[in-house]
Amino acid sequence: MRRTLSILAAFMALASALHAAPEREVIIISGGVSLSKWEHYKPEPHDRWWMNFVRAARIRIQQIRESEPGAQITWLVYKPAYLRRAGEEGKDLLKLIDSVRDTYHVRRVYFSKTSELLDYLNQGRNREAVKISDLEYFGHSNKACWMFDYSNYIDSASKVWLHENDLPKLRPGMFTKDAFVKSWGCHSGESMNAHFQRATGVPMWGAIGKTQYRTDELPALAERNGRWTMKTR
Repeated sequence: MRRTLSILAAFMALASALHAAPEREVIIISGGVSLSKWEHYKPEPHDRWWMNFVRAARIRIQQIRESEPGAQITWLVYKPAYLRRAGEEGKDLLKLIDSVRDTYHVRRVYFSKTSELLDYLNQGRNREAVKISDLEYFGHSNKACWMFDYSNYIDSASKVWLHENDLPKLRPGMFTKDAFVKSWGCHSGESMNAHFQRATGVPMWGAIGKTQYRTDELPALAERNGRWTMKTR
């Protein structure tokens, strides 16, 4: 009898574990900034301040940490851009980036290729046990892609990006049912958000028009007729 009860208890514990709600992970992505040597003399220069996408991510991380102290937060940062910009700044920018990691107790992961970003999203954690509940991008973008090295390696161009046609590479079922996804870059609500929803089943907020990064606030719409949208066309 005792043996039967023991087996039954073990079976019930296993069943409970299998049906337990998955853990939730917040993922914040910071793309790279432009080099000032190319942008300085342009009529509308990009990234006068090297911390554009780092500060915005820090503000958002702080908000999440305050509202959900125990959240598992992972911060993905495009490393090569900050190494190149560090030469212009004369500072160890990676050390400053890591100070944000230490202050807010987040897991910081550097990436250098789009494939590394996709690998983390798909299998950086066991996606059966740990689902993505929040995914947000801070960086350069156009209507079709996130551009991680815009005007950093090549003036006014990019060699490393996540294109909307790459989104089907994301693993099905990696997001929670109530996941929040937002691209804080320019134009992401004009095409990329539709591809994101088709690929993942999860809506993505994006901007119609340009966005503007500010020192102590999250990015804002930069055009009078701009708007945030998660509607797909």
